[in-house]
Amino acid sequence: MIDRRTGGERRVSPRYNVNIEIDWEADAGRQKGTVNDISREGCFVLCSGEVEDGDRVKLFFPLSDGMKVQLLGTVVNHIYEIGFGVRYIEMSVAQKGFLSKLIDTLR
Repeated sequence: MIDRRTGGERRVSPRYNVNIEIDWEADAGRQKGTVNDISREGCFVLCSGEVEDGDRVKLFFPLSDGMKVQLLGTVVNHIYEIGFGVRYIEMSVAQKGFLSKLIDTLR
């Protein structure tokens, strides 16, 4: 088994600590989770749902008006009963703008 905590830093973009309650969806359905760190490239979702590396997931970030922004990603690192890391994929200009504004508020 590979210990993922060893070795050099693999992240390209700076990550920011957050506490954002989200919904996420994979093949098994929609579930609740908490994003605890985020960057322009991806995020980590704390949850007990089961996913595997390579799975596609939808992340639903809440907006202040009750609406949600959906981001699509690929699971790049999962830890059973703790959560999973996601790398965003296929982002529109509007989705990139949402993420940039969110991250700008965290600096």
